[in-house]
Amino acid sequence: MCGLTGFIDLERRLVAAQLAGIAQCMSDSIAHRGPDDAATWVDAEAGLGLGFRRLSIIDVSPLGRQPMHSASGRFVIVYNGEIYNAPELRRQLEAEGPVFRGHSDTEVMLEGFARWGIARTLDKIAGMFAIALWDRQNRSLSLIRDRLGKKPLYYGRLGSTFFFGSQPKSFFPHPDWRAEIDRDSLTAFMRFGYVPAPRSIFKGLSSVRPGEWVEVRGGEVVARRLYWDARATATAALAEPMEIADEEAVARFEALLSGAVARRLLSDVPLGAFLSGGVDSSAIVALMQANSAARVKTFSIGFNESAYDESQHARAVAAHLGTDHHELRVSPREAFDAIPAMPLYYDEPFADGSQVPTYLLSKLTRQHVTVALSGDGGDELLAGYTRYRTGQDIARAIRAVPAALRPIVAGAIRGAPEAAWRVLEPLVPRRLGQSPLSTRMRRFGDYMVEGGEEAMFRGLVGQWAEPDKLVRGGREPVDDIWQGALAKRVPDFGRRVQLIDTLTYLPDDILVKVDRASMAVGLEARAPLLDHQVVEFTWALPQRFLTRNGETKWLLRQVLFRHVPKALIERPKMGFVMPMDEWLRGPLRDWAEDLLDAKSMQADGLLDPLPVRQLWAEHLSGRTAGQYRLWCVLMFQAWKRHWLAPAAVMSALSPERPAAAFPTDWR
Repeated sequence: MCGLTGFIDLERRLVAAQLAGIAQCMSDSIAHRGPDDAATWVDAEAGLGLGFRRLSIIDVSPLGRQPMHSASGRFVIVYNGEIYNAPELRRQLEAEGPVFRGHSDTEVMLEGFARWGIARTLDKIAGMFAIALWDRQNRSLSLIRDRLGKKPLYYGRLGSTFFFGSQPKSFFPHPDWRAEIDRDSLTAFMRFGYVPAPRSIFKGLSSVRPGEWVEVRGGEVVARRLYWDARATATAALAEPMEIADEEAVARFEALLSGAVARRLLSDVPLGAFLSGGVDSSAIVALMQANSAARVKTFSIGFNESAYDESQHARAVAAHLGTDHHELRVSPREAFDAIPAMPLYYDEPFADGSQVPTYLLSKLTRQHVTVALSGDGGDELLAGYTRYRTGQDIARAIRAVPAALRPIVAGAIRGAPEAAWRVLEPLVPRRLGQSPLSTRMRRFGDYMVEGGEEAMFRGLVGQWAEPDKLVRGGREPVDDIWQGALAKRVPDFGRRVQLIDTLTYLPDDILVKVDRASMAVGLEARAPLLDHQVVEFTWALPQRFLTRNGETKWLLRQVLFRHVPKALIERPKMGFVMPMDEWLRGPLRDWAEDLLDAKSMQADGLLDPLPVRQLWAEHLSGRTAGQYRLWCVLMFQAWKRHWLAPAAVMSALSPERPAAAFPTDWR
């Protein structure tokens, strides 16, 4: 687990010492991703500079250092991640002749590329990775990201320089870098609370998509191919679902997941696990403890506000499994102190409500271990999100209205007075939404006449419903998956939105959140549920193994109940978020007021302050629960101030940036 960065000086203006100096400055800006070691390498004739920061996990000796050269000298690699089946691949390569210098997974993968070729090696390796592979013979650069998108990788050309690296922040020290906001990407961010791949917030910069291999020659992208395609994998599996009995399915799934957990226990440094007490993390910890002779170290955080606190459940699961459990209770002050660091580590705008708790949990965990397993992926793979059920309910309600009558019904809904919806509100289940009933019903009216089921789901999971009106000069880019591109291949609405989440929300939100939060403190996070063999197995399951009798993630629960009593797990699902609505009205209010200043927004010319100030006033009054939409604006404003304010960029590269602008008096 590390950080990589690099560039190609296409006009060959720089000599070797200059290439190395710039590469070192670039890698220093992501030192938090790899606090254990740093190195650079240049190919002066090609104008290439590579920078690397290492978090030592496997083969902590100098033999595991990067940039690393293949035995033949042809290939040079910088890579972030872990290859979990490296021991098996090493044995295969040794049978064919290569002699290894150390025992790092980097060397195994590199010799695989050299002996088997890139395509064949990618088919063999299992793990999480972002790779930059330089071919000295052909002067070509391969940029490769793992199948599910667990590790980040960006690239782009600005003028006569081609940039690539783990995070955009590493490009700021380069003299040719120019940070300019892409307004269309900003519009997409206001829709989702994250910038969807392959876009970036910066003009000229792109993100390598999950499962993608990008080939670059002469500063130009000459090929982009998916060596593993989630769409094709899912649709092929769904076309021929497994015929399998319950007991066999549970046994096979446990064996697969247990194997994935066991492979992720390979480490030369201390290792533990995040534990919320929910289904996903509890299952991972249970299998982890079953695969370990020693007590597993587990970590959780809790809040004083009981509605947001799961710590007692984590404590109970830990006690049953006999783990060495550690817990941090988070006060508003601790969360507030962490907020100034968010733009630094999430160096694109990012507005997931659990980003601060995830950072604090990672910080606690890093005090004890260097690697932590997580339960990420369970909701997407096994239909755990409540929005899947809500979306299906809405889709059924829309289908119940004849197409010819939908414009009339939609018009009646839109025209109904506010008072009528307030009277009906107590009768509507809260699982169908938290915002005022009038708002939800008007959205329902829009869903009836605009777009299809995917557009409805996009509205359901989105934040700002009309981001084009919020971002001045921005036009929302809409991927074809939101316009029915998957409908024929995946006719079932529930499985279709699972696939959409796997392509979007999982890599662009969940995995970004965990990567930036964990790497901010030099912690490696591993996700066994996102082992590609586990993923492929779940897509081939009939629906009854996902939901049954109103119970989500049925198959994973059965595996978990073999290790943990059902009574410790069965309870309503609770998201891992801080009490943002209350804190924005209380201890975070002055901070928010400063960032939401109408004059400043007007002067920036990026956001229309009118809808923002209106929502802020409604939230403060308690009439509207607007915290998540407001968080999008707040995180963008904080990010912009941190990275793009005059004379702020270089100071922003320091993780110790002072928080003097934040109030010290806490209510």
